[in-house]
Amino acid sequence: MQKDTSKSLDTQMLHLIKKAKTHAERVAIQSDGKEFTYGYLNERSDEIASFLLGDESDLNEERIGLLVRPDIHYVVALWGIWKAGAIAVPLSLSAKGSELDHYITDSNIRLIISSNNCEEQKNIPQKNSIDIQNIENINAGECTSLPRLNNDRQAMIIYTSGTTNKPKGVMTTHGNIEAQITALVEAWKWTKDDHIPLILPLHHIHGIINSLCCPLYVGAKVSMLGGFNVDNVCKEISQSDYTVFTAVPTIYFSLIEKLEKTDEAEIFNGFKKLRLMMSGSAALAPEIHKKWEALTGQKILERYGMTEVGMALSNKIDGERRPGAVGEPLPNVEIKLEDESGNEVTKEGEIGQILLKGPQVFKGYQNLSEKTEEAFKDGWFLTGDVAVMEDGYYRLLGRESIDIIKSGGYKISALEIEDVLLKNQNIKECAVIAKDDEKWGEIVVAAITVNTDSIEAKELQEWCSEYLSDYKIPRIIKVLDQLPKNAMGKVTKSDLKKLFL
Repeated sequence: MQKDTSKSLDTQMLHLIKKAKTHAERVAIQSDGKEFTYGYLNERSDEIASFLLGDESDLNEERIGLLVRPDIHYVVALWGIWKAGAIAVPLSLSAKGSELDHYITDSNIRLIISSNNCEEQKNIPQKNSIDIQNIENINAGECTSLPRLNNDRQAMIIYTSGTTNKPKGVMTTHGNIEAQITALVEAWKWTKDDHIPLILPLHHIHGIINSLCCPLYVGAKVSMLGGFNVDNVCKEISQSDYTVFTAVPTIYFSLIEKLEKTDEAEIFNGFKKLRLMMSGSAALAPEIHKKWEALTGQKILERYGMTEVGMALSNKIDGERRPGAVGEPLPNVEIKLEDESGNEVTKEGEIGQILLKGPQVFKGYQNLSEKTEEAFKDGWFLTGDVAVMEDGYYRLLGRESIDIIKSGGYKISALEIEDVLLKNQNIKECAVIAKDDEKWGEIVVAAITVNTDSIEAKELQEWCSEYLSDYKIPRIIKVLDQLPKNAMGKVTKSDLKKLFL
């Protein structure tokens, strides 16, 4: 007789999965031209879990890699791993051999679930003699038993972008993920009537939690588009009943370029009818906010988060969406700012590092106990990001290590200068960093891509003088064909620094 698995899923984040039983007949996923119900997700993920368990009753937090394309198979694999009591380790499809070797070795992955005919499998170093299972071939039959889980069990290891050293594995529990999801469901008013296109990578918190788990938590619909293609996204937006859209700044750059060159009313109308548009991963320059609102009438909601905490701050869905600001703390999130001496910043307008506390904060870094200890102070997580409070909203100034430039006694925000540069119609994209200097300590330098055949650095510097104090004007400006970026489309400033050595 089959065991009633619903009783075994009643204590933890698998609230996500338990809730799916209440709308089994609703469409959960659109993928590759097909529709899949919540009932199918549960049934198919049961099969995956049963296969993974084999003769075991509980995988007890064994690590299983996910090298799966962004389609229906990714979702059932993720749910199956969780149901079996294992830890999911999402792997980037664009990762090189050395990167995969680090993830596999660091996490002690025993098995990788992969898409059939996945070319990315060839990037797994042969020395990693690891079991690879193609998900479409997994057919374990009826699932008879699943382990009981609780909120303290580890659920996922996501690797950070690794701006300085090797990427760190961020360990999150089911309780952490539950808290991340429910905070966003409340703040952004997710309902079962929502429909979102998923265009972001699924080895990153933005794609996994914001774009996938939040809508599935409430019974909404997710269309998995297989990644971002500007023409495909515009077509989808013009033809489908989407209500929510979330992306990163580079995607908005591409969409603006597209919309400025088209007169197709259906595309503009598609964006105008959305109830909510968001941006994250990196700061969105106020100039881009203005351009997007002028084109679509939409005010982008900007929020702040990171792999270690999920989302922590957000502009209000029903209140002011202030360009250049990341808003207020999300439900159950505590925040404070500290200056360089470790003293709490209490006055508006004063700069400080963001410290966070709450149930959504991760438990630690994989195999890095010292780094974990360094990341916390009296129970507060030290984000390394610097912000300022202005009229009740927090404004992000950037990473303490790379976006705050200390030149001649001044503290300069790279993000402020980037926003000014983007006001110049000849500049397509830009990134501002610091270059070591004997006299000034650091000087401001910039890399740009342009929309024109030629542009002179001196000409740009003179133009900047109309908007910036002299000490903020980039001393060196390099024109590049493209800026170095990671899989999320975020500029990798550590790579950019090498161009200015």
